[in-house]
Amino acid sequence: MAQCVQSVQEFVQDSFVPMVAVLYSEEAERVTRKNKLGFAELLRPFCRLTSEGHIRDPNNQVQVVKNLRICVNNVVTSPTPASAASSPALRRLLNDVVLSCQPQEGAATNVLTAGDYDLSFSDHCVKASLPWYSAWRETLLEVSTSQQHTATTPWFEAYRENFLQSMPASDHEFLNHYLACLLVVSSTEAVPVEQFLKLSQEQHRIQHSGEYTNPKWFIPNTLKYYVLLHDMSEGDEQRADSVYEDMKQRYGHQGCYLLKLNSRTSSAEEDEQIPDPWSQYLHRNTLQNQDVLDEGAAAGSAAAAAVENNISAAEGDGQHPTEKDGASTSLDSHPLQLDPASSSGSLHALTAANAELKRGAREPEGLAVGAGGHGACLTLNDHDHIRQFIQEFTFRGLLPHVEKNIRQLNDQLVSRKGLSRSLFTATKKWFGGGKVPEKSISEPKSTCGLLYPPEAPELQIRKMADLCFLVQHYELAYSCYHTAKKDFLSDQAMLYAAGALEMAAVSAFLQPGAPRPYPAHYMDTAIQTYRDVCKNMVLAERCALLSAEILKSQGKYSEAATLLIKMTSEDSDLRSALLLEQAAHCFINMRNPMVRKFAFHMILAGHRFSKAGQRRHALRCYCQAMQVYKERGWSLAEDHINFTIGRQSFTLSQPENAVTAFRHILTNDSRQTATQQGAFLREYLYVYKSVMGGDADSLPELPLPCIHSSATRVYFGHERRLAEGEKQAATHVSLDQEYDQDTAAMWGHLEEQLVAAANRGTVPANFQPTQCCLNSQTDNLRHPLAVAEEPIIVEVTFRNPLKVPLALSNLSLLWRFTADGASPSQDRTADWSAAEAVTNEETVSVGMAQRDDVVATEIIVEFLLGPEETKMARLRLLPHATGQLHIVGVVYDLAAASSGDTAPSTEGQQMLDLMVVRGRQDLKIRGPRLNQTKEDKMVIRHGLDLRLNPIITPPMPLMEVFFLQFPTALLCGEIRKAYVEFCNVSGVALCGLRVASTHPDFFTFGSQTTTPVTPLSPTSAENCSAYKTLSTAREPGSVASEMLVSAEDFSQPSGVMDIPMDGSTLQPGQSTQLPLWLRGPDQEGVHEINFLFYYESTEKGIRISHRVLRHTVFICASRSLSVQASACRSSVPPHHSVEDRSGAGTLVFVDVENINTSEAGVREFHIIQVSSSSQHWRLHRCINPAKDKDCKLTSRERAKLCFRATRCKPHQATSDAVEKYTFADLNLGNERIISSSTPCGDFFFRGCRPSESQRADEAPSRTSCSRQSQCVPAEDRAADISSIVRKCNELDLNIIVIWKAYVVEDNKQLILEGQLHVALQSIGKEASSLTPKEEAQEMVLLKFKSELPPPAVPPSAELSQLIKTNLHYPETYTHPFVQDSLCVVPVSLTLSNCSSAQVDVLIDLRHRSTSGESLEVHSSFTWVGQTQYKLQLRPQQVLGLTLRACFLQPGVYNLNTPRVFAKPAEAPCFSSAGRAYSCTPCGLTQRPQSANKLESMCEMSVTGTF
Repeated sequence: MAQCVQSVQEFVQDSFVPMVAVLYSEEAERVTRKNKLGFAELLRPFCRLTSEGHIRDPNNQVQVVKNLRICVNNVVTSPTPASAASSPALRRLLNDVVLSCQPQEGAATNVLTAGDYDLSFSDHCVKASLPWYSAWRETLLEVSTSQQHTATTPWFEAYRENFLQSMPASDHEFLNHYLACLLVVSSTEAVPVEQFLKLSQEQHRIQHSGEYTNPKWFIPNTLKYYVLLHDMSEGDEQRADSVYEDMKQRYGHQGCYLLKLNSRTSSAEEDEQIPDPWSQYLHRNTLQNQDVLDEGAAAGSAAAAAVENNISAAEGDGQHPTEKDGASTSLDSHPLQLDPASSSGSLHALTAANAELKRGAREPEGLAVGAGGHGACLTLNDHDHIRQFIQEFTFRGLLPHVEKNIRQLNDQLVSRKGLSRSLFTATKKWFGGGKVPEKSISEPKSTCGLLYPPEAPELQIRKMADLCFLVQHYELAYSCYHTAKKDFLSDQAMLYAAGALEMAAVSAFLQPGAPRPYPAHYMDTAIQTYRDVCKNMVLAERCALLSAEILKSQGKYSEAATLLIKMTSEDSDLRSALLLEQAAHCFINMRNPMVRKFAFHMILAGHRFSKAGQRRHALRCYCQAMQVYKERGWSLAEDHINFTIGRQSFTLSQPENAVTAFRHILTNDSRQTATQQGAFLREYLYVYKSVMGGDADSLPELPLPCIHSSATRVYFGHERRLAEGEKQAATHVSLDQEYDQDTAAMWGHLEEQLVAAANRGTVPANFQPTQCCLNSQTDNLRHPLAVAEEPIIVEVTFRNPLKVPLALSNLSLLWRFTADGASPSQDRTADWSAAEAVTNEETVSVGMAQRDDVVATEIIVEFLLGPEETKMARLRLLPHATGQLHIVGVVYDLAAASSGDTAPSTEGQQMLDLMVVRGRQDLKIRGPRLNQTKEDKMVIRHGLDLRLNPIITPPMPLMEVFFLQFPTALLCGEIRKAYVEFCNVSGVALCGLRVASTHPDFFTFGSQTTTPVTPLSPTSAENCSAYKTLSTAREPGSVASEMLVSAEDFSQPSGVMDIPMDGSTLQPGQSTQLPLWLRGPDQEGVHEINFLFYYESTEKGIRISHRVLRHTVFICASRSLSVQASACRSSVPPHHSVEDRSGAGTLVFVDVENINTSEAGVREFHIIQVSSSSQHWRLHRCINPAKDKDCKLTSRERAKLCFRATRCKPHQATSDAVEKYTFADLNLGNERIISSSTPCGDFFFRGCRPSESQRADEAPSRTSCSRQSQCVPAEDRAADISSIVRKCNELDLNIIVIWKAYVVEDNKQLILEGQLHVALQSIGKEASSLTPKEEAQEMVLLKFKSELPPPAVPPSAELSQLIKTNLHYPETYTHPFVQDSLCVVPVSLTLSNCSSAQVDVLIDLRHRSTSGESLEVHSSFTWVGQTQYKLQLRPQQVLGLTLRACFLQPGVYNLNTPRVFAKPAEAPCFSSAGRAYSCTPCGLTQRPQSANKLESMCEMSVTGTF
């Protein structure tokens, strides 16, 4: 905001000062020209008085005149038009003044805090920030009293000062009329007195002859002051003194003065420093100190001033039209309307202006005068002489002259005061003057063309008021102005009335003590009259400038802003721009700053500055407004401001600022139309091309397209090669796959298993999972490891924010490489050393050849981005040496792509070709935010992300895996044979090939000891069995074929499988093919199965210890068969079973159901073999079916199979050193499948053995617990008993059901094979091949009070399994009751210990059956002989007892009356632990259909003869 160093009162006083004319002789001009100055210019720096003056008012009161300044000008008699202030010459003068006053570059920044905004202003006066909100009242007081505050606008102050000084003299006021005339004659004249006489006559002729309308004189008797100018360097001082004495005698000592100058000769010391007070005044070329200003001279001076300020001639006055002060530019439209700039004409115009700028900057300054050129012959004493002369002239000549005229005018007016009611009417009647209107009486009285004659009483009172105002007698001046304006208004002399109102308001403001408030309405009326009635914008502007400063000094910023805005018009762009800028500063300085209004009016001011040719000021206004609109969501306003800033900066040779401004337009999410955005892009490309055309050494940052650096992905290695023919390549890792955290953790777990298996079960401490593809979700805290001679693919995500397409070409990566050793290719000659950092930044910027000997860089020739499209580009690097690689960014050529609707013309195509720029964008990736420590949570910190900084390691082996005949759909349990091919495509041998999988039971490579001989090349799978089969015929009653194998031949406890490869090493370029057996999952549905292949290099000690290869397949499993199996104890007497002497025979029932839905075209299933595998049990004989044929099942059919299982022979039992499994095969057809070989045995051990090994691990612990039962507390003994009981029921028998299915596919019949596994763990429990579905747990109530658990008492049903009992007796017995009334029948009772512990048995024969059915149907009998037995059975012992039953009569009898009690031998005695025993009823068999009965009926028929 405009704020002078002086106060507002001083500013207003200096706006109206006494005017003094100068007439000098030619000799006097020669004397002053020695100092390169005229006489008026010589006096100008000393025209302000440093001491106070005094005058007496008409009431004889002394009035003090402080800080008075006079204005001394040469007499110019050239005719001045009435609109001199609006002449083109004055307009050019004011334009040059504003143009020459620019803000200092690099000056201190003044920050104004307004609400949420911090506005910066370039200000060389102020170094402080004003807290407008916190302490407004104190700030306002400080601001109003301070001379330095807020951001100043010196260009406006200079404009205002020159405007006020160039105000032409007017007939309706006398403020600019001359009060006195200085007559200057040199002492070297022959007769100085004669020269004074000539000058005096000349002055009288100019004033009174009527020949000249200019200059205008205040009063008829103008004060003449005679000055004798003496040159000390060449004149005679005594003669000068004598002439001066003569002058005093002739003109009086108060009317003349002797001024001695030029005391310093040219031979004086050159190093003497004399201040130059004239320089600050001489650049203000006003109309008063010029003889004649023609148009050509004005244009030349304006162009010179433009050159001095590095502004082109386009900004000067040469292009200014006559009617306006601003040239019509491309910004003549509404300031908030964006230029389409669709054609290249604007670009050429900008280029032409830019060329003029550069040419003008190289031209020398034409108007500048060397330092020390002014006043070269004057000393400091001469300065004092001039200052003393001005003081003497003012105090002794001017002020007494003014005082005398005031007194005379006042006496004339006061003496006639009583003749009329008012002073005006009295003076009018006394002087007798009449008004002479220029126009006829019939015209309206609102005319401003009314003229008074010089002797009119209204003008006399106005003349008195002006005299009082000039000598600071404001109270009397206000009274006179106030009195005069009434008569002017009554006469409808609006021009005179407006002038009186204006000066009355100013006088009221300047009165000391402020007896009355400032009448702002006077000023408003005066402005309106000047502007609307008189059509005089110059006087209206002066009035507005004065009133605005007065209002601002009183803190009335809103009223001041309103006043300034009203003064804007279309007739002067420069004035409108300056006033709008001042209004904007008023808004920001209000009590509650109106920041948005400030910004809006700054934009309007910038627009008017641009129209006026003031491009630097326009750029400054737009930049200040941008501080408000930036990042506030005003996207359209931001675009307009940035576009204007870019254009103005480019024209002013500020290319960096222009590029930055256009960059903001393109990078922000703009809501402009596609056409407008295309224009923005072309403007940017043209400016960028012009700026960077000659500088090709460095690549600058381009704003388009946007790069999502955090989304950058880096892939190490070759992309997956698509297979040929029937080969299916391993999926591995590719950039097309989406990253999943859980999947990555799964692969890491598999790799950890593989590493542990390769390192003897331990995982190294520095183990890190292999990451082939890095992204924002992976762990990037460590430098990734890449391999020499293997590509590095960087996927960069580009986003086009514009609605127009972008064309990128020659897209490649920028990198820096630091080698740590010699190049691996010894025959390659390179010009770089091992430790030298090599980069391709220089080569890509100047178009040189790439450094392919270090890192080969792939270039994408063309990369198109559609409107608002997000697209990924995959850029490749191929390192040839080991070391540290740093990927810096991308480099490309940017151009605006054609829309494609119309073919571009030849000229348009050339323009597009020219607007192709080359630049770069750096890939700056921030790591994840740290949130561990307190410091991390307090501030925003980000960790490292080193995905773009790989370490290049020596070459490693690279393996590719292909699968042949690999199915995508299988039946549940189906066995399919496929082939896998391993290829070493690198130059390094590999070894240690292993594989791990999430489904290890899905596949097997077979065992080297059990794998049958297979052909090296795959053949058709039609009718080719995957099993090892033997042709054999089944005989009725035949027993199972058995084979004893070791588990170590099949199973690998860690789940990692070593791949059986010949030689265990794969040489470079070598490939091998191995068979792979697959088994369909037991659960139907789609299964994702993951393989992880592991291999190592034969060279040890390298940084990468191993490599892995991933493969994922999806298998769709369909239903096949459902197998359910159960086992129960056989009731056949031991001596009747030859094969089971131990009495441990068991029946196994197998139910097989066809649950296939015929979706796969399966017609029927054939169960061809049932096998078993166990360490303790075996399937011995098939009971059902008994016929020699397999079991055929169509859809939804079920078959029931029954087998007898026996324990393995003692010599086949498992030893402590090696686990041996007995495989028993019962084939139901003519082919026997060897279940102990690959693949049947492999899938059994992979699918069933883990549960067995777990049970085997638990068995010793249970046995050890039972052995220590004597020392275990009583509450734990029941648990030991339960474990013994459970162990006697354990079966651990695995059933393998092998089937074949016949499928019709493509009119061909295929045979599918498969196997299902059922694990029978205990007797009496049913097992199934299908996993039961988990059911949701029911909601249970919460218990807040703990309850003691019930004592662990084994149920009687479990204890009843300790022993097995059998009663042997004749079904029919004939006895002659006539001869012998007692019939005694022998009965054998067989006891079998089914457990592995000693059992105490108590047999009680005294029990009678209480069953109602027994009492009704059967008669009673009694046991004779010993009725109670106490026995002890060893483990697995069979003991027989002979009992005798006594019958009294014939009938049918139930013998199931004995009670048998059993307990482990370690249990307490019977009496104390009676609850531990259970009665086992005697019977022949326990049928499944009567299993729910408590007793089984053992019936015996007794017949007799009587």
